Amino acid sequence: MRHRREESAVTNEILLEVKNLKMYFENRKGLLGKQIEYVKAVDDVSFQIHKGETIGLVGESGCGKSTTGYSIMRLYKPTAGQILFKGVDLAPMSAKEVWPYRKNLQMIFQDPYASLNPRMTVSDIIGEPLDIYHLYEGKERQNRIYELLSTVGLGKDHASRYPHEFSGGQRQRVGIARALAVNPEFIVCDEPISALDVSIQAQVVNMLEDLQAELGLTYLFIAHDLSMVRHISRKVGVMYLGSLVEFAETEELYTHTLHPYTQALMSAVPELDPAISKNKKVQMLKGDIPSPINTPPGCKFASRCPHATARCAEERPEFREVSPGHFAACHLI
Repeated sequence: MRHRREESAVTNEILLEVKNLKMYFENRKGLLGKQIEYVKAVDDVSFQIHKGETIGLVGESGCGKSTTGYSIMRLYKPTAGQILFKGVDLAPMSAKEVWPYRKNLQMIFQDPYASLNPRMTVSDIIGEPLDIYHLYEGKERQNRIYELLSTVGLGKDHASRYPHEFSGGQRQRVGIARALAVNPEFIVCDEPISALDVSIQAQVVNMLEDLQAELGLTYLFIAHDLSMVRHISRKVGVMYLGSLVEFAETEELYTHTLHPYTQALMSAVPELDPAISKNKKVQMLKGDIPSPINTPPGCKFASRCPHATARCAEERPEFREVSPGHFAACHLI
């Protein structure tokens, strides 16, 4: 994979700001479902994304990073909090009210096998957003579809084919073309490479970077692969059980890791250099992950943290700025 270019297009304009975002899902139990519990999938998450930059979001499966992306896209209506896009709060809006803003916020889904309608041709899949927003008609519409296919490295001959005729990497390119169809400013990339072969992942990431430079796009890049996130992201947030535990500029986070959970994640990243790999110690986390329904009153990571104290079990740590631009939620920092 090539080295990451400098992000000269990043501006001081805050394109998207998430404030105290909560997404709770109702879970009914007991006789006739009268007892209601809430799964706290996203629990008080806040961050900003400047125009032209890429924010990475990492964490274990089930930590809430994809739900955060879905909530920002308003595919879920948040339980509480604000989603400010260019200063306009999308969180309390009805589906009808948020509709005009959807054109500027698009999503690349994780599974290219499931996110494309198998009964539609590639031309119809890419053209559907154009039809919904009445952007192009007739020959202009077809030329726009050909242009988008060329942008993602596909040809005109691919337009009449169906998703099952493509490889995983090609399908994801179709998904990216669909996301670009309406000229969005912000794209949520929900683990866009996790379902692809390793040999194809770097191609897709490099293409996303090229598109960002060419079109001035802003990304929220959700992934498990910490090496890939380091390559593409300007800043990285680490989530655990629905909350951010650490957030900083990429190199700061990777070279001065503060939170014990982030340290454990970093220790599990494979090293290509045998000399480094031989001496590297992986921090094995012990203990059980708390239930997202009955979260503990103190630090959510306390049951697995090797450094936890009595205070950690009783008092929730504040997510605070511990050094310029570096935020963490831990009593021991």
